[in-house]
Amino acid sequence: MKRYGFSLLVALAATLFMYYQTTLLAQQSAPAQQPPGAEATPEARPDAKPEEKKAEAPAAAPVEIKVDKTSLQNGGIITVTGQVPAGKPAYLEVWSEEQVRASRFDSEVDKDSGKRPYILYMSHAMPAYYKIAVPTSQKDALEKIKKEGGKWSYSQALKDLGADVAYSVPGKIKIDRYQATLMGSIVGSRGDLLPEMDEKENRRRSMQLVKARFRSPGKVFAPTVDVKPDGTFTAKVDIFAGSAPGKYMIRVVADKDAKSKPVAVDNVVGFPTIYMSNAGTSINLLGPFFLTLAISIFGVLMGAGGGFILNPLLVSIWPLPHTVVAGTVMPTVLFSQGSGIINYSKIKFISWKLGVAIGLAMLAGGFIGPKMTELITLDQYKFVFGWILIILASLMFWQTTPGYLEKNKKEQAILKEFKKRAEDAAKAKA
Repeated sequence: MKRYGFSLLVALAATLFMYYQTTLLAQQSAPAQQPPGAEATPEARPDAKPEEKKAEAPAAAPVEIKVDKTSLQNGGIITVTGQVPAGKPAYLEVWSEEQVRASRFDSEVDKDSGKRPYILYMSHAMPAYYKIAVPTSQKDALEKIKKEGGKWSYSQALKDLGADVAYSVPGKIKIDRYQATLMGSIVGSRGDLLPEMDEKENRRRSMQLVKARFRSPGKVFAPTVDVKPDGTFTAKVDIFAGSAPGKYMIRVVADKDAKSKPVAVDNVVGFPTIYMSNAGTSINLLGPFFLTLAISIFGVLMGAGGGFILNPLLVSIWPLPHTVVAGTVMPTVLFSQGSGIINYSKIKFISWKLGVAIGLAMLAGGFIGPKMTELITLDQYKFVFGWILIILASLMFWQTTPGYLEKNKKEQAILKEFKKRAEDAAKAKA
């Protein structure tokens, strides 16, 4: 009897335990109940169709952009209007589909290791024109950045202006980097090609290349976007004369999730304005033509071809990279030097022995110089070239003083002899 009672008690306990487990499992698998009067949303209904869920999703904030013109003649002003979410800022990212080369030689001392990296960063996919238009409320912040001079940082400027959400196109360009050495940099060697960088590092280095290419904060930022509280905005985009021809893309960005599709504007450039793809700019041929005509006359008179005068003037007057100016002037000087050689040989003013000797040195320098232009900035180029011209000018001025002429009577005799030869040659030709 006792055994029977004990068995009955165990069976009753097992039954209660199974009932408890079944109830708990049912509660866990049951769908959450809606509050009284509430209708289940499509996302909460397991039988809801995908299109129903999409239809019931909250609408995305509007992001729209319009331009007042789709074509320009050698630059111009584009009026841009549109809509961003209310209360959000509006940034315009503007870039040219035409691409140019940009490079930066990193020789600054690393803060962590204390060593100089000697790495050359180079890309051939930098947009020929790139600018981010920021809200007009950022005008004072941009002026503060401009006052930093050459020490300004593009990455920091993006953060200070809140424009980092709009920075996109240059961050995706392909960048090559070369490990150079101190001796290699002296002779102009690029060095060994290093492995590709990851996406984050590539984006960071692209910002440095943007600064190296465009140099001034005013060329890559413009406080021209007037945003209203309701999200409507108006902005002026200046595609300056001399910009690259082709398509210019413009899009508005409010934040990382609110961006418009880009709209295109064509820039047409016609003769006498020509586009130089290696310089990334257009230039009217008439100005350089007449300037070079005057300089070549004076340069041949001085026996120098005129390149030492033409180089700094082309860099200062027109927005041309010093690398392109140096490379372009070299072959053009051949025209003045060729005609000068013919005419100087007729009056026997050429020493071929001396000419061949120094010509060999110039041949060697012709290999080193072009590579070195990749490793210096425009500011460094102007600084060094300026001091060389000042020293040469001072030396030549000193050689015209009475004291110098009195001490160098032999030089005066040589000059008189050459003058006499020139007169005799002219008489013989007549």
